[in-house]
Amino acid sequence: MTRKQVIPGDVIASGDYRYGSYIEKRGSDYIALRIGLAEVSSEGVKLIPLTGPYIPHVDDQVVGKVIDMSGFGWEIDINSSFFGYLPASFVFGRDFSPATHDLSSKFKVGDLLLCKIEAFDRSRDPQISIRGPGLGKVPRGEIVKISPTKVARLIGRKGYMVNMISDQTGCELKVGQNGLVVVSGPPEGILKAASAIRMIEEEAHLADLTTKVQNYLGAGAQGGD
Repeated sequence: MTRKQVIPGDVIASGDYRYGSYIEKRGSDYIALRIGLAEVSSEGVKLIPLTGPYIPHVDDQVVGKVIDMSGFGWEIDINSSFFGYLPASFVFGRDFSPATHDLSSKFKVGDLLLCKIEAFDRSRDPQISIRGPGLGKVPRGEIVKISPTKVARLIGRKGYMVNMISDQTGCELKVGQNGLVVVSGPPEGILKAASAIRMIEEEAHLADLTTKVQNYLGAGAQGGD
C-alpha cells in the first residue's frame, strides 16, 4: 500500500482500480477532488479528506442527540447542516398510533442514540433508524467530537486503531461517521482514550500515526492503520 498527501487536481494513480468518494476517474487517471490522504492498494484507491463537514450517506452509523419530539417522531442532531428524523413507526412498529403510544417512554430530549442513516436524497432531512445490531439509546459515556473527515483514520484498517484504543484503555468506543465518539469506561481510561482520539485527529496526515498511538498507549506493534 502507498499513501500520500494530495490536493484537488492531483493524480493519485493510473490504471484500473476500484475507487471511492472524493475521487474522479478521467481516462485511466484517478484525480483527487479534496485535500486529503490518498491510499493506493490492491483493494483500490481511496481518499481520506482532511477537512470538511459531515454529509450524510445511506447506511452511515452516526451518534445523535434527541433535540425535539412531535406526535410522530423525534428530531435528531447528527452534527451536520441536516437534522435527522426518527419516525415513531420505526420504534413502535407498524401499529404505532400517536393516540396510544407515548414517545417519551422510549426517548426523551437530550438522549444520545447510536443510529444509522436510513434514507437521504438532499431534498429533505435524512431519515434515521435504530434497527440493527448495537443500535439504540446510549445509556452513558463521554462525547469526543472530531472532524468527520478523520473518522476513517480513527477506525483504522479493519478496525485496528479503534480496537487498540479500546483494548489499552478498557473503554468502549461507539464511533459515528459524523465525527461524534461516545467513550464509556473507567474515568482514567476515558481520559486516555480521549487524548488518543485527539492525537489521531491532529496528526491524521502522518504516515507513522499508528506507531505514535501505540507508543502513547503502551501497545505492542501488531498491525496497521
